[in-house]
Amino acid sequence: MITHPTLEELEFSLGEQLKRLRLNKNQDQKTLAARAGVSVRALRNLEGGSGSTVKTLLSVVRALGREAWLETVAPVPTVNALTLTRRAATRQRATSPAVKAKAAQRRLQAAATPPATPSTSSPRHGDEAA
Repeated sequence: MITHPTLEELEFSLGEQLKRLRLNKNQDQKTLAARAGVSVRALRNLEGGSGSTVKTLLSVVRALGREAWLETVAPVPTVNALTLTRRAATRQRATSPAVKAKAAQRRLQAAATPPATPSTSSPRHGDEAA
């Protein structure tokens, strides 16, 4: 059975990673907080995994020079041959449950309907009788 970490464990782990990164860059909390434009207390809370705002997280990540890390959260899909055939617009919102239910119902109805058989009343080109 796969167990997922709790939100508290994720917060703590993220805080520890940011703290290690700060220490590897030989910065104290006061210096990094000033560079990020956040209070020392906000940075301490973030590093300690005791709650923080997204704004604080983004400011600290930017001050540490790790903006590229944010791209890993929701990476932009790369273009490949299979996706070239689909030219869909960028999604603006999630599909509502009602729309999903209607689509599922249409798929079930389509699966229950037998496929149409081709008509044999007219000869195909090249099949004319001599």
